[in-house]
Amino acid sequence: MDNRLSRWWHANAPTRESLENNRFLAPVAHRVLEPSLWRFTRRSVPRGVALGLLVGIFLLIPGVQIAGAALLALPFRANIPLAAAMTFLSNPATTPLFLMASVWMGNWMLGRTADASGFMALIDRHASIREWCAWLFSEAAPAMLLGLALISLAFAVVGYFLADWIWRHRMGRKWHARKLRIGKARESGALEEIASA
Repeated sequence: MDNRLSRWWHANAPTRESLENNRFLAPVAHRVLEPSLWRFTRRSVPRGVALGLLVGIFLLIPGVQIAGAALLALPFRANIPLAAAMTFLSNPATTPLFLMASVWMGNWMLGRTADASGFMALIDRHASIREWCAWLFSEAAPAMLLGLALISLAFAVVGYFLADWIWRHRMGRKWHARKLRIGKARESGALEEIASA
């Protein structure tokens, strides 16, 4: 499991060079590429997961998601590669599900009956900015935006605590294995002393 995850990570995670060449990040590239934001620590990993999920699900705009997650990671001192990689949870396979769930949740919260068909039609016909602005003032936009905000926030909170738990669990296993190795080394050293005496 760890090998597959590691291989996936190395194949899909953004590199420092790819972020350095990103035109959206050019003005703040010197801050984004700070080494402390690229280390995997107990605090930066859960923050990176949470921010990546929050931005990735709420924005749903490829390319802007990664830049948004990297920029948001700066003030929160989150792990930038992990924040950027977590935005891939929203992809062409999952985006329709997120949209439908967000419209349903927004309708439920606001007491409306909007549907997502207008949004999907705008995407399909490559709508103009004027059409997008008109949609923003329709009944569906507030429901979808509220739903996306709630869903992305819920995923971020769950992702934060799950990443924190996984980090603590893995570190606990490593410390336990280390204690066992040290204990065995001490026992074998004591046995060698007895045998030599």
